[in-house]
Amino acid sequence: MTKSELIQRLSTANPHLHNQDLERVVNTVLEEIAEALTRGERVELRGFGAFSVRERDARLGRNPRTGEKVKVPAKRTPFFKMGKELKERLNDK
Repeated sequence: MTKSELIQRLSTANPHLHNQDLERVVNTVLEEIAEALTRGERVELRGFGAFSVRERDARLGRNPRTGEKVKVPAKRTPFFKMGKELKERLNDK
């Protein structure tokens, strides 16, 4: 599902709300999650899951085309851990 499809579904489920307002709400929620992760904070949505940031150490990689060794710098990557309720819904329990 894309962001525009999510907004369309929310609009269908809530006909009394304007599409522009729903789009603003969705964008605000996603932006707040991104900002919290940028600050290194954990974002937990009960029943859905938790977003966090993982630190990756610098390492020595390999260029697959040439086989040459390449330095890969340290970086931060987003990580999502599925919540128990979502896991159970996906597995029909």
